[in-house]
Amino acid sequence: MLTLYIDFKSAASYLALEPTLELARETGIAIDWRPFSARPFSVPEKQSDETVGERHRRVRAAAQRDIHLHYAALQGRDMRFAETPAGSDAALAALAVMDGDPLSFLRAAFAAYWTEQMDLADETVVESLLHSVGIDRVDWGSARTKLAAIRTQAEESGIFEAPSYLIADQLFLGREHLPWIRSLIAAEQRD
Repeated sequence: MLTLYIDFKSAASYLALEPTLELARETGIAIDWRPFSARPFSVPEKQSDETVGERHRRVRAAAQRDIHLHYAALQGRDMRFAETPAGSDAALAALAVMDGDPLSFLRAAFAAYWTEQMDLADETVVESLLHSVGIDRVDWGSARTKLAAIRTQAEESGIFEAPSYLIADQLFLGREHLPWIRSLIAAEQRD
């Protein structure tokens, strides 16, 4: 089992979706999708009196955004960064209590956030997405409680960002580790 912590507002999680699914198809490993709210990403505005540190953070964030856009183009994905990042907590709470295969919801939620800049913290927006993939209702109270419990457990396991992969008691941050994860899966399958 490969446990994957994601956040819909995480560009890296969005770009990890299809490569991770390909890994699962090729190896036959099941994925346990877990919600994890990451810090929202934004590029700070240039200030006339910014410090060296502020300039460094702004330039680095702009470069990271450009790298994400480059990889999105390579994957043939539409990706737009909103001026003001929206939230994702309602969608993450829905994922926390979802039974069965969440893939159609994952794709719908990522597309809603990254192509339409929908606010996935809005329960009405998320209910519409759920309905579009054939899920009728979510008990928001229990969903938010479960989301909080998953976050606590994740943080106790050392998770602090999304996407984070957990396999064979090893933690990996980011899709760039998929080749290493593939080798761990192969080793487990040989044993």
